[in-house]
Amino acid sequence: MINPLRSEAEAFRFLLATLAYFAAIVLAAVVGGRWVGLAVFIALSALVIGWWVRARRTEQPVPTRPTRQSAPDERRILVIANETVGGRTLRDTIHEKSEGYREEVLVVTPALNSPIRHWTSDEDGARADAQQRLERSLAQLAAVGVEARGEVGDGDPLQAIEDALRTFGADEIIISTHPEGRSNWLERGVVEHARERFPVPIMHVVVDLEAEERS
Repeated sequence: MINPLRSEAEAFRFLLATLAYFAAIVLAAVVGGRWVGLAVFIALSALVIGWWVRARRTEQPVPTRPTRQSAPDERRILVIANETVGGRTLRDTIHEKSEGYREEVLVVTPALNSPIRHWTSDEDGARADAQQRLERSLAQLAAVGVEARGEVGDGDPLQAIEDALRTFGADEIIISTHPEGRSNWLERGVVEHARERFPVPIMHVVVDLEAEERS
């Protein structure tokens, strides 16, 4: 199924467009009468249907870099984590997964932002926060012998994965989240959607930062 709404920002813009659609119809009916309102409804609906049909015809699958055949002693791991990126559980998992291999680890931290700030492209603060979390995580990985590089990704984790896979042929993807009940990603079904969308083995790691701080 083709979904033209590829990110939270696009979904937010769609919501605003829907509100504008109904507002225009109501305004036309109030100012010009019900027949003018009906005409505006028909015209706008035709435009929406035309856009939808065109999107279904023209949208092509986004190309991602295919995973090349790794040597037996090589492993490329893509890690997606937001606030949990510095968690000990995630760090230990990456270390275990890469131990005994010539690892290539890419850590992507989505820039957490509100839909309004994302839509208005006001992302500087979110990206700065994500960059700080990422740098701390990379330093902690280096301390346990894991060489990794990182980048700040799209605020939508699925889009961040897709963007990373365009240039990074991962053997495995690790998605790190807060525990159930405290994780927005789990509420949105990010892990399940990622497994449906990407033909790469995906491991889900739960990081309880509060429990780690107490221990």
